Amino acid sequence: MQSGPTVTVFGAYGHTGRFVVAELRRRGFVPLLSGRDADKLRAFAASAPALEVRPATVDDPASLDHALSGADAVINCAGPFAMTAAPVIEAALRAGIPYVDVAAEIEANVDTFTHFADRARAVGAVIVPAMAFYGGLGDLLVTAAMGDWTTADAADIAYGLSSWHPTPGTRTAGTVSRERRGGRHVRYTNGRLEYHDDEPTLLKWPFPHPMGTREVIGDFSMADIVTVPSHLSVPEVRTHMATEAARDLAAPETPAPTAADENGRSDQTFLVDAVVRSGGLERRAVASGRDIYAVTAPLAVEAIHRILTGQTRTAGVTSAGAAFDAPDFLRSLSPHISLEWLARETRD
Repeated sequence: MQSGPTVTVFGAYGHTGRFVVAELRRRGFVPLLSGRDADKLRAFAASAPALEVRPATVDDPASLDHALSGADAVINCAGPFAMTAAPVIEAALRAGIPYVDVAAEIEANVDTFTHFADRARAVGAVIVPAMAFYGGLGDLLVTAAMGDWTTADAADIAYGLSSWHPTPGTRTAGTVSRERRGGRHVRYTNGRLEYHDDEPTLLKWPFPHPMGTREVIGDFSMADIVTVPSHLSVPEVRTHMATEAARDLAAPETPAPTAADENGRSDQTFLVDAVVRSGGLERRAVASGRDIYAVTAPLAVEAIHRILTGQTRTAGVTSAGAAFDAPDFLRSLSPHISLEWLARETRD
């Protein structure tokens, strides 16, 4: 019989959900397997017969209540989060347990901060959206780079991905986001989100060794433009994507990721370069690793561990950088990521 805190994983049979379940088990948690497709859920559970299966759908609050009953926390891995986040958060609030999700959808994360901030704060609940590669990791890096600065002029997060083989969930979430914004682009500038029809720009980004200078698509906006401004005084937050990865994502024929090691990780590598600027000073924090979906699992599970052990700085709806000690959190992710520079300061 397994012991340890129990964590409901909604969307447990999905690509990222499987990584999360494995990481929970490795860390001594007991996952409760939940999701909308009962057949897929039971098929996945066949590989882990000791784990309990609790099918649930977002349009059936009673099923979600059952899925979360007795759990210490919930991790939502089931997108599109525009459809799943609110119902699962409501269930978490009813159950009185913390909620973490791995949403990369900009609008879904805005919804979570907008609609649940007051209620969560009032009852002391901890809700951490975007606790993933996009949204969570970048926010932690920017927060660590800020250090003792209380404000900065701008923050840039450049994503150097060797490739990007999107999961079906990523493609579906992207479609939902594009539909919600009417096909327009979005950026965070002048202290607010702005929707626009400008053509993407190409930039040369000086990634640190060994990647070196690479072409990126400027203002390739990700969830960081929601998480970073939610707690840091930075009026310009920009994210950029390596053109190779952006082309992979855009091509409908690009296949889903395939396992290249015994842990199920693909051979994709990444380098995330976070730079904050204030006046003539520049601070930088850099992380590198392998497989953006796989690395989401230790991010989400470490967040749950810290919430359940009282290592949080705030309650309510909060981002990773606001909730946790960012440098310490990042260091705890070894060997999943390598921190090459942490809060290194230079002059422009």
